Amino acid sequence: MTQQQETPRRRRLSEDAVETPPAAWPERGDILGRRTRLTPVMAGHAEALFELSHGDETKRRLWAYLPYGPFADAEAFTAWVELRAASEDPLFYAVLDKDSGRPEGMTSYLNIVPGNASIEIGHIWFVPEIQRSPKTTDALYAMLRHAFDDLGYRRLEWKCNAANAKSRSAARRLGFGYEGVFFRHMIVKGRNRDTAWYSLLAEEWPRVRDNFEAWLAPENFDSEGRQKRSLTELNRF
Repeated sequence: MTQQQETPRRRRLSEDAVETPPAAWPERGDILGRRTRLTPVMAGHAEALFELSHGDETKRRLWAYLPYGPFADAEAFTAWVELRAASEDPLFYAVLDKDSGRPEGMTSYLNIVPGNASIEIGHIWFVPEIQRSPKTTDALYAMLRHAFDDLGYRRLEWKCNAANAKSRSAARRLGFGYEGVFFRHMIVKGRNRDTAWYSLLAEEWPRVRDNFEAWLAPENFDSEGRQKRSLTELNRF
């Protein structure tokens, strides 16, 4: 397998003095989107999440590029969720439908370094029913907005298996800029993982935030829910 060809985003090198105070550590509280609510994951979410993420080949594919899963049974999954609920970094969230409260996925903040104002989002998975829907975009936008606008971070990272074309496409769609590949970076499930790195910087965020708002606006969708302009197009730097 050869490296996927991408060009790193052109950015200005900087040795500027930094007066920005350290960013805040994310608290264990809800993050609200338009269609979703992210809440710190707990054992009570496990039953619904297991049912929606296990049972057929489509669901098994959710775990292909994650360092864990699928799980042998509901008990094993619940035990794993309980450990995730106790973790501070990564700090895991369950993604809930805002109206029904149904758990529909998980995500996290990780590699949290307030002193450098740097943070990552990862461990992202959504149940098949909402993949490629505005809900997933809404949930991730809520995380980005919270990190930049509420917590004061200046660098937000996205890392994925370099062979995971869907995750790399998602990073670009969400406005992240490609930085390169760390070769032989990890061993995951007994296989080598080369890791593609992406980032979104504070000075890029206002433009990307406006693009999210434009994409999520009701007028961007027709009567059948089809988008008129793609977020990939809007976020093309």
